[in-house]
Amino acid sequence: MSKEQRRNGVFMDDNTSYFDRISADVPDQSGSAAPNYSAGRDNPAKGTQGSTKALFFGGMAVGLLCSLLVVAIAYVGFGMQNSIQQMTGQAVQINRKEGSAITSDLVAKLQALEETIDKYYYLGEVTNEELQTGIYRGIMESLGDPYSEYYSAEELSALMEQTQGVYYGIGAYISLDTETTLPKISGVIEGAPAEAANLRANDLIYEVNGESTYGLTLTEVVAMIKGPEETDVVLTIMREGEADYLDVTVARKKVETPTVTLEMLEDGMAYIQVTEFDEVTVDQFADALATARGSGMKGMILDLRANPGGSLNAVVEMARMLLPEGMIVYTEDKNGQRSEYTCDGKREFDLPMVVLVDMNSASASEIMAGAIKDHGIGVLVGTKTFGKGIVQQIMPFRDGSAVKITISAYYTPNGHNIHNIGINPDVEVEFDGKAYYGSEERPDNQLEKAKEVLLELMGK
Repeated sequence: MSKEQRRNGVFMDDNTSYFDRISADVPDQSGSAAPNYSAGRDNPAKGTQGSTKALFFGGMAVGLLCSLLVVAIAYVGFGMQNSIQQMTGQAVQINRKEGSAITSDLVAKLQALEETIDKYYYLGEVTNEELQTGIYRGIMESLGDPYSEYYSAEELSALMEQTQGVYYGIGAYISLDTETTLPKISGVIEGAPAEAANLRANDLIYEVNGESTYGLTLTEVVAMIKGPEETDVVLTIMREGEADYLDVTVARKKVETPTVTLEMLEDGMAYIQVTEFDEVTVDQFADALATARGSGMKGMILDLRANPGGSLNAVVEMARMLLPEGMIVYTEDKNGQRSEYTCDGKREFDLPMVVLVDMNSASASEIMAGAIKDHGIGVLVGTKTFGKGIVQQIMPFRDGSAVKITISAYYTPNGHNIHNIGINPDVEVEFDGKAYYGSEERPDNQLEKAKEVLLELMGK
């Protein structure tokens, strides 16, 4: 069992029994009862002990022959049943849970679809594995939840690689644009190929190498963008203010994602940017805080802009480095079961703090921002956050595949669920993109406002 599985409390065997049953080709249908050998005991024959033994062994021999005959008949009958079902199209009976959508009619329809594809599909051969993967994806897509999806074994491996902070790609964060349902650039990593190619936050990805991204999951889009090192990928993007599509060629490189960066500013202000909440982020954040304190930090700007979220466990551990004693976040599942994540307050941040947020601050970013706001230990500056107040968990299966599925909603310490609502900043400042992208100095008006607010909190 992997560290990821232990940490999530998800055990492979607990989640695969039903999956394995529906994947079986033909379940046991014999249903035949074992022969009853008790008649000789219940009605013992009269006579000597020898004749009783002879009767017993003779009866056992007859019983064995009868059982073999029953098995043979059942085997022939089962074969005939399969033949009849194949000829008549009658649905195969399967074992299933009460009220399950997996019915014999569904299996029969899947077989009919497969036969139709085999007979008529023109554009190429489709493997059984591809068809099966399509079925699994379709089940998850039927939920109508963009955050619940199926991962093949290869996709799951790539996902785990990315959360560990190293991958081959362009160095951009990608999220889902709720208005267009297209993937969009939510942020770029400093010094990465995406920045060199002038990709920007909120660029909508219309095509990847000429293939449309409409209707694809984020996992599928990321898989299209990633590839071998030193190869190129062409993104066709839609950018606000541009009259036509833009084709941007980006070189793929090995990208190491430093999810936390620290810069000491004037007057003892520490600027800490967190770009994602991954496994590596907790230690990086702790190191940044320690370094800032050692450098004479008198106040902190925590930048969560363009941070799409990540691990619930990571953000909780990081919040424990900042918050006073009390609630960080709590979740409730479909049965009303509540899970609470609390802080003991032993490492409460005792200096003025400003938190930068924007429309691309989502999920774990909103947990952090919401907890800081509810506890009143910091001022939020920027624009309203994305509004993702639900939690997903990865459920792995024995064959290496997995599903990511929404399991609960989360609530800020004061009981607010911000799903599809977002968190409003205390000081609203729209980002001036024209000034930022139109100058080599890249002036950041939101950051300047955060400095102004922090200096006021520091009494400057």
